Amino acid sequence: MDLNSAADLLSAAAVRARAHELLAIALDGGLDEWRVDLAKLDAAADLTTETVRANYPDLNVPFHARWRHFNAGGRDLWAEASKPADRTALGRAAFDLVIPSVLLDAGAGPGWRYRDATGAELARSEGLGVASLRMWQAGALDDLSQVTAASVAEAFQVSEDNPLVGVDGRAALLRRLGETVGRPSRLFDQMAARAEGGRLPAPVILEVLLAELGPIWPGRLSLDGVPLGDCWRHPAVDGFVPIHKLSQWMSYSLIEPLQWAGIEVVDIDGLTGLAEYRNGGLFVDTGVLALRDPADLAREHPVDGPLVVGWRALTVALLDRLAPLVRERLGVTGEAFPLARVLEGGSWAAGRRVARERRADGGPPLKILSDGTVF
Repeated sequence: MDLNSAADLLSAAAVRARAHELLAIALDGGLDEWRVDLAKLDAAADLTTETVRANYPDLNVPFHARWRHFNAGGRDLWAEASKPADRTALGRAAFDLVIPSVLLDAGAGPGWRYRDATGAELARSEGLGVASLRMWQAGALDDLSQVTAASVAEAFQVSEDNPLVGVDGRAALLRRLGETVGRPSRLFDQMAARAEGGRLPAPVILEVLLAELGPIWPGRLSLDGVPLGDCWRHPAVDGFVPIHKLSQWMSYSLIEPLQWAGIEVVDIDGLTGLAEYRNGGLFVDTGVLALRDPADLAREHPVDGPLVVGWRALTVALLDRLAPLVRERLGVTGEAFPLARVLEGGSWAAGRRVARERRADGGPPLKILSDGTVF
C-alpha cells in the first residue's frame, strides 16, 4: 500500500497499516513522547472484559454506534420518534439524523450538561446525542447550510454556567456538510448503489464518507488537491498518519440504518478501532502507554502535534491487540464478537470507568487543544 497517495490514505486499511507501523517503532523505543508496555495489556483486557460482563451479562452487545446515545430517563427516544414505515425511507431519515449527530459528538468538556424534556440530565456523548436528536425532531437539521453557532448554542442549552467546547467549530462543520453534501440522506443512496447482491462491505461505507466529507474539515492537510481529513504528520514516519476517527465512528453508526433498509453489511472488522480519548485513555490509565516526560500530563497539546498524533495511532494498533484478548476471556469468536462490539462493551466503557476512578471530572488523561472537530 502506497501511503503517500490520497486514494490509499482515504481508507481504513491505511489507518490500520500506519498505526501498526508506529506501534512497531514505539516498541523499539523510537517514539520521543511515548513508551509502550505490552505486559500491561492483560490488565487492560481484564478491565475491558469485566466491563463487558457487567454491562452485558448475556454478551448480547450492540455495535459501538451513535444509536446507543439516544436514551434519556430510561426511554429510547429514537424508538419513540415519528419516522417512516418504508424501509428505504427509514434508512434515509436515519442518515439525516445520525450523520450530523456524529459530527456534533466531539468532546463536550467536563462542565456541560443537557436537561431533556424527559427530566433527565445528561452529559458528554449521551447529552450531545439527545440534544442532536431533539434538533432533528424540531426540523433544525433540515437545512444544514443555515445552522449557526447561536442555533447550536440554543439547542444545546449553552450558557456561561453551562459551557460547551467548540460551539463555533461544530456549527461551521454542519454548515460545510450542508454546502458540500446537501441532505445526508444522499449518501444513503450512494452506499445503497454500491451494494452488490444486497451486501455492502463496511470499509466501503468509510470510503464514501471520506470522499464526500473531505472538504468539510477545517484547516486540514491535502495531497494533490485532495483534502485528507483526519490525517496528520508525525516525525517518526515518512508520510502521513491517517486516523479518520469521526468518519469511522460515523461508519459504525450507519451500519444499522443500512440494515434496517435491508442491506447486509459485511467485513465489519475491516474498519478499525476509534482513536478517541476513551480508548486512548484506557491504555494510558492502565499503563500500557506511558509518557516519557510525566510533565506532559499537565501541559496542553495540539491535535496535530506528535504527542497526540502518536497517542491516537497507537490507540488504533493497541485495540487490535486488545480485541483477541477480550474475546478469549469471554469465550467468543471474532465473527460473533467483531471489534464494533469490543468497543461498545467494551474498551470505550472501560476507558470511561477508569477515567472516573482516576480523575474527579472523569476527563481524559491528557489536556487537548481542540476545536470540536477531532475529539
